[in-house]
Amino acid sequence: MSTSERVRHPSPYETLALFIDGQWKTDAREGEEVFDPATEHAIGWLPHADDADVSAALAAAQRAFAQWRDTSAYERSRVLRRFGERVLETAADIAVNVVRDQGKPLDEALAEVRFAADHIFWHAEECRRIYGREIPSRDVRVQQRVVREPVGVCVAFTPWNFPFSQAVRKVCAALGAGCTLVLKGPEEAPSAVVALARALQEAGLPDGCLNLLWGRPPVLSARLIADDVVRKVSFTGSVDVGKQLAALAGRHMKRSTMELGGHAPVLVFADADIDACARALAVQKLRNAGQVCISPTRFYVERPAYVRFVDVFTEAMRSTRVGVGDEFGVQMGPLCHARRVHAMQSLVDDALAQGATLATGGTRLRERGHFYAPTVLCGDVSRARVMREEPFGPLAAVVPFDSVDGVIEAANALPFGLASYVFTRSAAHAQHTARRLKAGMVSVNHFGLALPETPFGGLHDSGYGSEGGSETFDGYLATRFITQFESLP
Repeated sequence: MSTSERVRHPSPYETLALFIDGQWKTDAREGEEVFDPATEHAIGWLPHADDADVSAALAAAQRAFAQWRDTSAYERSRVLRRFGERVLETAADIAVNVVRDQGKPLDEALAEVRFAADHIFWHAEECRRIYGREIPSRDVRVQQRVVREPVGVCVAFTPWNFPFSQAVRKVCAALGAGCTLVLKGPEEAPSAVVALARALQEAGLPDGCLNLLWGRPPVLSARLIADDVVRKVSFTGSVDVGKQLAALAGRHMKRSTMELGGHAPVLVFADADIDACARALAVQKLRNAGQVCISPTRFYVERPAYVRFVDVFTEAMRSTRVGVGDEFGVQMGPLCHARRVHAMQSLVDDALAQGATLATGGTRLRERGHFYAPTVLCGDVSRARVMREEPFGPLAAVVPFDSVDGVIEAANALPFGLASYVFTRSAAHAQHTARRLKAGMVSVNHFGLALPETPFGGLHDSGYGSEGGSETFDGYLATRFITQFESLP
């Protein structure tokens, strides 16, 4: 679809609303405009929840929990399967709106929605396998059981970079475990979360099991987390905000899962296939314009291969086609916010002032829209802020290394610990680095993270708790021990 076709034949943008106790609320109230990051034009109006809406959503979730917690795992699975089927049926419509409010290319938006459906189906099956156990007792007259039960009402806060798939992970884990929840999605890119709630309603989810609110994040988060009804908090977003919410949850003794930022190191050894590795890493670096928490960001290349890697990597970055997400052949769209453009330029200017070399990019593209050129910094980058601050954009810094222990020390020097990558043909290097890298996820010789059946989570400032894999339900289940002596004669 060309830009001109998009203007001449626009499909309607999602009708944005609150969703409380099975009812959609679009009546006049305070709110905010939603903008297309490629054009900076307003495309929708997002209503904000007031205090009465928050109270109603929490009350609805509490009422629904009394029923949903006792709904059979088979029925919960059936609802999630129907949800997944509905998502696949409407994937194209959801993806088009993700392009409009988040900015990523249409192919990436479609991939996000379809991959999220994979997560839905996996959760639908795995929620039927939440098992307890019997513990052999020391007395034949005693029965000892461990049961796992849903914790109760949950609140979830989801980000704008993957607006559909990030919400799906939390919603399916909570509902599959038998919990109910109040979801606050991203105000910048709300259409996918509205579509998610509509698909679940059409799949037969009982009223009140999912409630959707929008508003000023600090106000909503403080109100929701402090409420006595809430028993679990799940957040994906920045480290700074995550620490604030974790502190608030801790103050109220609420369990929490925090999936926070990263600054993923990439270790490229000289024995790797340098050309193939450089091209593949350029694709991953520019996925969603670099606005990915597990995006490769700090590139450490063994010195004998450094020049060749920089040449191939830079050319791959330079040749990437940047444009409006629904234009044919576009490989990278705009950044979601104007502030991300400013952040990119600030990091580039600082690196150049510290002696770095600009291999490509380093400038804003187009007068309108939040476009920034794919950028590669090399040379003397060690003192630059970009080596300490997560860029969260199409910016890569490449530095050489000489020793294995030295590069591991550099990779582990930051407080982040989400993802890391290693490329080598040496089994010894692969095993040694995978063991020593301080990250919740290590991917060797490929990009194998975030599958439905694998755990996703970080260490240190990158948060705690896992989403995905059999661990996905752990944060939504309470473990109880029941011991029973046989009836007295």
